[in-house]
Amino acid sequence: MPSPLPSSPAASVLDVAPVVPVVVLSDAADAVPLARALVAGGLPAIEVTLRTPAALDAVRAIAAEVPRAVVGAGTVITPEQVAACTAAGARFLVSPGWTDTLLAAMRGSGVPFLPGVSTTSEVVALLEHGVREMKFFPAQAAGGTAYLRSLAGPLPQARFCPTGGIGPETAPAYLSLPNVGCVGGSWMVPAEAVSAGDWGLIEELARTAAGLRAAGGTCR
Repeated sequence: MPSPLPSSPAASVLDVAPVVPVVVLSDAADAVPLARALVAGGLPAIEVTLRTPAALDAVRAIAAEVPRAVVGAGTVITPEQVAACTAAGARFLVSPGWTDTLLAAMRGSGVPFLPGVSTTSEVVALLEHGVREMKFFPAQAAGGTAYLRSLAGPLPQARFCPTGGIGPETAPAYLSLPNVGCVGGSWMVPAEAVSAGDWGLIEELARTAAGLRAAGGTCR
């Protein structure tokens, strides 16, 4: 059976693990062993980005062969991609930004989604649409922890998955914020390790990343 998303009323993909690996795969054959290594290391929520032709096949393979994984699709920017990703088995969707058209498609997909924001106005607009969980991107370039901390006061109902420029040194500071559920990053899936099939190293890096929730302190 597939690994379930959290079942409490307020739960979501933001609550699965402190870090969501952001994965770029050029060869779908790497998808299953990579996903197994990440799950074994304690990071079951995996975002496969639509940056390569292999992405949809990778999502399909993980969904079919790694039941403990919660596989999602990232860099989703069109309604057509929404449909293709959910058909392939994606259990959540992530976009770097949003439009009304894309938001409608993601709402209609039947799976959780994280539309991207980088400004206060974009956050307020999503709240008007009833969306409270978002991707903050590009996190470091858009203001980092200081920006998100400033949003927590006037907009406490918004929760974020910051992604973009985050590494193991900066992740704990994000995770300590009350409006951050998890962070996205790729440091636990270095390209050279994927190319070499060094799944042991990736599992080790994932295990260290999974321990960042404790380091983050107040992360929910």
